[in-house]
Amino acid sequence: MKVIIINGPNLNLIGKREPEIYGRLSFEDYFARLQQEFSTITLHYYQSNHEGEIIDKLHEVGFSYEGIVLNAGALSHTSIAIADAIGAIPTPVVEVHISNIHAREPFRHHSHLSAKCVGSIVGLGLKGYELAIDFLMD
Repeated sequence: MKVIIINGPNLNLIGKREPEIYGRLSFEDYFARLQQEFSTITLHYYQSNHEGEIIDKLHEVGFSYEGIVLNAGALSHTSIAIADAIGAIPTPVVEVHISNIHAREPFRHHSHLSAKCVGSIVGLGLKGYELAIDFLMD
C-alpha cells in the first residue's frame, strides 16, 4: 500500500512556526516516526508552498496511490482548484488540520476541500496524520 502526505504552505515551518499551535517537533522528525509506526506500508511525504505544485502532485499520485493525507494549510480555505483536483482523482483523500480551524479566525471555518475528501480531521495536532493513515489502511 502506498500513502502520501501532502502538506501545503508554511507547513515546512512546523516546529518553528507558532509552536503554541503547531508544536516544537519538525515535520521531518515526525515523519520519520510515522515511517517506523507504519512500516508495513510505503509512506511518502511532499510539501509545497505553491498551489499549482500541490495540484500537480495530486494529479501525479491520484491514480496510483491507495491514499492521500492532505493538509493544504491556508489553501484549504481559498482553493477551488485544489478541490477540483481532489474531485478529479480516484484515490481517497483525508483532509487534516493540526489546529482546530473552527476555533480560529472566521475565514478558516470553511474548507473548500472537505466536500471532496472522504473525511476531515481537525484540531488533534500531529496525531491527525496518524489517524488519517489508520483510516486509509482500513
